[in-house]
Amino acid sequence: MKLWHCRDARSFRVLWTLEELGLPYELVNLPFPPRWRQPDYLEVNPLGTIPFFEDGATRMTESAAISQYLATRHGEGGLGLAPDEADYGAWLNWLHHGEATLTFPQTLVFRYAVLEKPEKRQPQVAEDYKRWFVARTVLVERALSDGRDWLCAGRFTAADISVAYALQFAETLGHLHDVGPHARDFWRRCQEREGFQRARAAQAD
Repeated sequence: MKLWHCRDARSFRVLWTLEELGLPYELVNLPFPPRWRQPDYLEVNPLGTIPFFEDGATRMTESAAISQYLATRHGEGGLGLAPDEADYGAWLNWLHHGEATLTFPQTLVFRYAVLEKPEKRQPQVAEDYKRWFVARTVLVERALSDGRDWLCAGRFTAADISVAYALQFAETLGHLHDVGPHARDFWRRCQEREGFQRARAAQAD
């Protein structure tokens, strides 16, 4: 398996999943954004996006989908749920909620507050999408308000990785303090995991 990755980008979900599962992989660290700073990456992934993942003949570009793939194909039940498990639907929903609902609005904050040249930045757009993100953390806050440690199935799964990455992004952008206390405690627990710490170390090499 081979993963093309930028530090703390969406590909961190995949790196974390690989480390949690103890799978062997090759990591290619790239500068961000690679389509500008390393144009030959377009020969690997014409989209120029991160991640890009190979497993034999399999080629994938969507971080939550790659985590799902690893959990179900290589995880031996460790991070995934089987279709006949009671929380299977909740697992799928959280897995994709982390990307589609929680990470997407933050990419617009990042673009219009950080990535664009100063003359093209749009502070009001960034602020609007920050508020959109914060409002949509309500499901995470409610799900964890009953004292549970993890989002579903009574154990840590790839769904937690997906949602936790969105909270990591929020911390990077400086608005983690705007989300609720249960979500912040959840993010703290995630950072204490050995798999998370190994992934952080791997991207620093």
